[in-house]
Amino acid sequence: MYQLQSKPVIITLEIAPSDMVRFNTLRELHFPAHANYLEAHLTLFYRLPGMEAVIPETLQQYSQRAPMLLQVNDVVNFGTGVAYTLHAPALQELHGELQAAFDPWLVRQDRQPLRPHITIQNKVTAFKAAQLHAQLKESFRSFEITATGFGTWAYLQGPWKALDKFMFREPCLK
Repeated sequence: MYQLQSKPVIITLEIAPSDMVRFNTLRELHFPAHANYLEAHLTLFYRLPGMEAVIPETLQQYSQRAPMLLQVNDVVNFGTGVAYTLHAPALQELHGELQAAFDPWLVRQDRQPLRPHITIQNKVTAFKAAQLHAQLKESFRSFEITATGFGTWAYLQGPWKALDKFMFREPCLK
């Protein structure tokens, strides 16, 4: 159950556990161990106020939907690491609606257009990132994953603490 708290809140997109196996395995293999205190994830918002009751209320409202398919469409090198990018028009639309709902509390980073990605390597040299990128790119084929809800996390100056999940589900018809 979500509880209001003083720490900033991060919102992620929950992905089906079976789809996350690939990303988490790659992250365990290629993310520096000293900095790998999170599983792979897709961040939607980086810093929302934990004391605003409208945040969990809004997530509950927007979770009244069917799970959505996302297309993993590329693997990219961002200099100090590697990530998989996603093409997801429905997610872009959903993110825009959430941005409008959270507008009073958005920091500059959260006002940017969403560039959905799942990082599997970070905080390495450019050489290591280029090596992994070339290796993964060689055999890359686009594939689908399923978004299943929202996750909320308290930011603890490095590690994150899980707060609650708002799983997608069709609204009940009465």
